[in-house]
This record gives sequence, structure tokens and C-alpha cells, in this order.
Amino acid sequence: MPTPPPEDEVISWFDTLSNWGRWGPEDELGTLNLITPEVRRKAAAAVETGESVSCAWEIPTGQLGLERTVIADDGTDEQAPRRLGYSTEQITSMTVHGYATTHLDALCHIMWDGKLYNDRPGKLVSDADGAMALAITAARQGVMTRGVLLDVAAARGVDRIEPGEGVFPEDLDAAEHRQSVRVEPGDAVFLRTGFGRYRRETGKVSAAEAGVTQPGWQAASLPWLRERDVALIGCDSANDATPSGYRQLALPVHVIGLVAMGLWLIDNCDLEALAATAARLSRWQFHLAVAPLAFTGLTSSPVNPIATF
Repeated sequence: MPTPPPEDEVISWFDTLSNWGRWGPEDELGTLNLITPEVRRKAAAAVETGESVSCAWEIPTGQLGLERTVIADDGTDEQAPRRLGYSTEQITSMTVHGYATTHLDALCHIMWDGKLYNDRPGKLVSDADGAMALAITAARQGVMTRGVLLDVAAARGVDRIEPGEGVFPEDLDAAEHRQSVRVEPGDAVFLRTGFGRYRRETGKVSAAEAGVTQPGWQAASLPWLRERDVALIGCDSANDATPSGYRQLALPVHVIGLVAMGLWLIDNCDLEALAATAARLSRWQFHLAVAPLAFTGLTSSPVNPIATF
């Protein structure tokens, strides 16, 4: 296993990997700027079989998901019978961030030294007003690009990598070589660690609930993602391998990715069906569509990423 970079080196990436100013001082799209019309056209033209696969978990109810009240009337009440029935619901609360829900992080989600992405002040996000910049609505036009699945668990020859283990650039290169695919600018990269399989087998929605640590991207992969000009990353965990081993940067992929690079993240994907389909078709690239809900001033949105082969 490679040696993780020291924390001082990772902190230095705030400068060396930064995209601040790259697309202008008012930019709110970050790496989504890399998804050009040409990238979208190329992704759409790559569809071959037309098979679609969801990469989202169903949103649970209760403490880790949403609180909802369902009202149903089938019209058969003896006192007032009628042919028309209906059902509706009211969602009273919902936890989006965390480990249960497949969700897209907006660039306002994380701050470092009081700053958001692109040198915006952290005070632009407040309890009273929500996010006044870099909110999830910045991505309301949707994300449509080429997706690439890097099945690192399969590349290592295991069902899932061990809890807490990080994925290094060497793993990414090995997965590319095994799958005969190369990540290109504007791509969305999904990382399969096999944690989704563990989640399905145990019924535990998070590493914390299961009493284990979480596999995911090791901080060392950040320069690789920046060099390849990746537009979006997703993982079958909450992206960061935890514990990170760093004192200040508990979640380096979230912190460096969102704040310095403007890199959009999808946490808690379900990649098992995607991996099975990719293996059956021997095809690890696909058209990806992600449409966040346009919640005004919010820092995230539940999403259902759709991969079409």
C-alpha cells in the first residue's frame, strides 16, 4: 500500500491544485465548466445499448432519512363512497448530508480559513439566509457528461476493499488499465470500493452505524483528479476514506475538492448494479445524467444519477 502524503503537503494543495479565478471571479460552477457542449455531445453519441442504471439508494424514512406523512383515501368509505381515490404526502424534514442519502454537494458545503470556493467569504452562508452564493441551484441546468466507473475493488481482486482503506492514484491507473478506459477532461468518475455491497448485505447505511471505518478516495488521489480535469466524482461511500489520519483535514477530499478545486461530489452512490452492467457489457463508460432539485439557498440536493450505456 502506498504511503499517504503528509498533512503539510496536502494543505499545500490549496494553492497548487486551486481553480480559483480559472473561470473568472464570479464563477459558481467550478469544475462543471469542464463539461462543455462538445463534451455533452460526445457523451450522448457514445450511448450504444440504451440500457439505463440508477446509481442512487432509495431514500429511507426515519432518523437517517426523511420524515413523511402519507394521506390516502381510496374512495370506498361507506359514509361517502365515490369512484375517485387519491394519495398524497407531506415531507416535514429530511437529512440530505450524511451517509444515508445519495446526494450532490454544492460548492458552499465546506469552508476553509473562512473561505468558500473561488475566494468567496464563508459568511455568504448563514443560518438565517442559507447560501447566498455557490448554492445547489448553480447546477440547476443539470450535469450531463461521460461517466467512467473505476472498479478499484475488482482491480484489487476483492469483493470490497477493507474498511478505512484509501484509494491511491496507483489504484486508479490499475483500474483504467484493467478496463481499457482512460479518464478525460470533463468526465465524471465513479469509484467503486465495494462498500455498497457491504451496505446491502448488512443493512447498515453508514460505516459509523456499522461500527467500521469507511473506504474511499485517499487524499493522494486529488492531484490525479486535477491533472485529468475531472468534473465530478462519486463513490459508494461518502467519498473520503476515514479516518483520514490528518489532524486538521479530517475530510481532505471534501475540503480540497470543494474549496480549492471547485470539484463537485456525489456521496453515497449505489454502484453495484452499475458495476454488474459494465462488466457484462465490457464497457466502463456511459452517458451520465444528474439533475439536482433547485432548492433555493441550500448546500446539497438528493439526486438519482442515471447511467445510460
